[in-house]
Amino acid sequence: MPGFFMFVQPQYLQFDAPLALQSGASIRAYTLAYETYGQLNATKSNAVLICHALNASHHVAGVYAGQAKSEGWWHTMIGPGKPVDTDTYFVIGVNNLGSCFGSTGPMHQNPDTSEVYGASFPVVTVEDWVNAQARLMDALGIQTLAAVMGGSLGGMQALSWTLQYPSRVRHAVVVASAPNLTAENIAFNEVARRAIATDPDFHGGNFYQHGTVPKRGLRIARMVGHITYLSDDVMNEKFGRELREGVDLKYSTQEVEFQIESYLRHQGDKFAEYFDANTYLLITRALDYFDPARAFGGDLSKALARATAKFLLVSFSTDWRFAPARSHEIAKALLDNHRELSYAEINAPHGHDAFLLEDARYMGVVRSYFESKVSAEMATA
Repeated sequence: MPGFFMFVQPQYLQFDAPLALQSGASIRAYTLAYETYGQLNATKSNAVLICHALNASHHVAGVYAGQAKSEGWWHTMIGPGKPVDTDTYFVIGVNNLGSCFGSTGPMHQNPDTSEVYGASFPVVTVEDWVNAQARLMDALGIQTLAAVMGGSLGGMQALSWTLQYPSRVRHAVVVASAPNLTAENIAFNEVARRAIATDPDFHGGNFYQHGTVPKRGLRIARMVGHITYLSDDVMNEKFGRELREGVDLKYSTQEVEFQIESYLRHQGDKFAEYFDANTYLLITRALDYFDPARAFGGDLSKALARATAKFLLVSFSTDWRFAPARSHEIAKALLDNHRELSYAEINAPHGHDAFLLEDARYMGVVRSYFESKVSAEMATA
């Protein structure tokens, strides 16, 4: 039933062999945290990999036993009877290298020095994450994925899978994503990184040894990011110009007076309690660096010529961070290469965050695609 919750638990797998990174560095003796939902079928043809965005993790769906409010970040999309139906598919969620939710990251010990990585953790890219995910698929005995799916930065990973491992992906579901970041998006990321790096408690990324957390920088980074995830319509509808307390202005530059100010500070405070500052720097840099067309003189059509998967692209009308026009660029490049493509643009007021919300039209598009395309091809695999 669609309302049924799965009880799940994280799993961990260590990889001793070094993983070569795009930067020229490598990392060894690293751990990947992951979760699985549903059952792998006898032919291993029903595996679906879910790639996460900036502040998400391997906990994609289900709940943890004994923990209140522990739903996976995409629980509206994935589960028994849901659009990505775990009664049909074996779904895998992986936490990326450099994250702070179980996989090896800056807060962990470097096996070569026995010291905490901190600022010395190597820079990772979308391509590096995909290579690490491929190693996990190898360990799970999965040669070919029925689908790779993700939203935002997760969508970039899904797209990269089709280029790095074209023979291992049958379908790619790329939601609210882009083939690279615009200068405006890189600028937002840089403002957020500067907020963290200039926090006196950051200590050049080695704050662990100082027993501090750069919470002030993390709060500002989250506030900046959160503004870009929402649309103007949603902010006006939810908050408008409402004052937090009564109707009297305090004429202060320091007081929290407007409801939107209170909301952003609340989001920043929550984020600073659980997210790692070095992880934020690493993941936003991975966003900045992603650009598969760069090696082809900026020609996305040439870059996507390697892809053989079938695609579903989904965008949202009020998403100005990853606007529909960015999905159109991917669509054009795929059509230039005569690839099979489905596209949906959802007229939704929620901005970039719409890819996480339970919109009936959006859910219907994904459900229909999996039922009519992914399942049909899976049956003949």
